Amino acid sequence: MADLELLSAEVAKANKALPLARLVTMHSGNASGYSPEDDILFIKPSGMDYDEITPENVVPVRVSSGEVLAQGVRPSVDLPHHLFLYRNMPEIRGVIHTHSNFATAFAAVGKPVPLVLTAIADEFGAEIPCTPYVDNEGEHIGEAILKYKNRAPAILLGNHGVFAWGKSPRDAVKAAVMIEDVAKTVWLAMQIGKPHEIPPEEAEKWYDRYHNRYGQSQV
Repeated sequence: MADLELLSAEVAKANKALPLARLVTMHSGNASGYSPEDDILFIKPSGMDYDEITPENVVPVRVSSGEVLAQGVRPSVDLPHHLFLYRNMPEIRGVIHTHSNFATAFAAVGKPVPLVLTAIADEFGAEIPCTPYVDNEGEHIGEAILKYKNRAPAILLGNHGVFAWGKSPRDAVKAAVMIEDVAKTVWLAMQIGKPHEIPPEEAEKWYDRYHNRYGQSQV
């Protein structure tokens, strides 16, 4: 129970982080977190203002069945996509969905965010891909994400927005923040000229350093 309480608090914090990072407006995004040991995820309540979200009102859902485990509250309408990702990407523990401006601008024209910055190589290791348009019926969004994703922990949905994921809700928030930041920089660069893509072998050097030698985890 203590672990689930910690997870619900982390999911509430992740949802509150979205407007603070200017990734959402009004109710246009959501965060979830997953405990495979408990077969439970917590997700944002549908249509709730972000400043009203607490660890007590994020919605618990049984991942294997999709059963909502709280009464009198609706989970985000994006719950089916979160469930699909957790069921089909067993390594992830957090999922974020946003319509952040610069990243979604790329999605609106059906273009990936190209690998033209070392910051993209660091965090994502590849271009940030973009799916074709897909409707919101059933598992279509989740299926499109699986079909078009690469090693990056994020993807653009054509004409729609952004999904990002990670080993925790906090990691997923970071990926969502980074995709918006690099999308803005790339858009600005495109106003000056044609950005130069980084060759895959060079991107690998940045990705390896960032993921294996950056920070304090190896100390």
